[in-house]
Amino acid sequence: MIDNEYLLYKIEKNVAVITLNQPDSMNAISPDFAQVLEEAIDCASQEANAILLLGSDRAFSAGANLKSNRFDETSTDMDVGINLENVYNPFLTKLVDLPIPLVVGVRGAAAGIGCSIALMGDVIVAGRSAFFLQAFCNIGLVPDGGAAFLLSKSVGRIKAMELMLLGERYPAEEAHKDGLITRLVEDDKVVEAALELAEKLAKGPSKALALIRKSAWAALDSSFDDQLKLERKYQKIAGLTQDFKEGVSAFREKRRPNFSGN
Repeated sequence: MIDNEYLLYKIEKNVAVITLNQPDSMNAISPDFAQVLEEAIDCASQEANAILLLGSDRAFSAGANLKSNRFDETSTDMDVGINLENVYNPFLTKLVDLPIPLVVGVRGAAAGIGCSIALMGDVIVAGRSAFFLQAFCNIGLVPDGGAAFLLSKSVGRIKAMELMLLGERYPAEEAHKDGLITRLVEDDKVVEAALELAEKLAKGPSKALALIRKSAWAALDSSFDDQLKLERKYQKIAGLTQDFKEGVSAFREKRRPNFSGN
């Protein structure tokens, strides 16, 4: 994977650092942009033990690039949702199924589909001036990218309704208090703090972390009994890894574990 017109890509200490790189448009997402990002995520899944997804200083992403989408306002049967079906929804599903942890660093605006992508992070670090925005109601559309699901599951139905129906900015400080994001730091510390967390995850027991991700996503829709059964299944798998043996040995020997990902 190499840098291109849409993003920058590098591997640093087993972390794939993917930086959205269209600052002039505030990283507004087009279908082409999303497909390139998906390709980068695919590469990262094979080359690294964790992913760090970053935006620019002014914006993680301003949402869908409306300028790149030509709409026929006179059409009576225009399907604005076709790109969701063909591009965005498969990409977001891929993020759920990632075999490695995803850390997201947010500076400035995270709006629309950009907000949804940011909220897909397992760990979300935001700068104090960052904000999240669901502005679909302002152009007569409904939130997409799984926004209603992600917000309702994170901050509850009432707060999610407020954000989606009123289309107002949701400051990072408030989002942190409500439990939407993991860390709140100064703007100039976002990359550093997010990279530190990503590097920590990259050193972890990879197979166990993948199972933890699966378990957490499944819990959003599972009954308690179903979740207990799933945990029993995953615990057996994790218990057969070399990392489990190393973790127990390190605990007994009172030292830091040296996980291999096996």
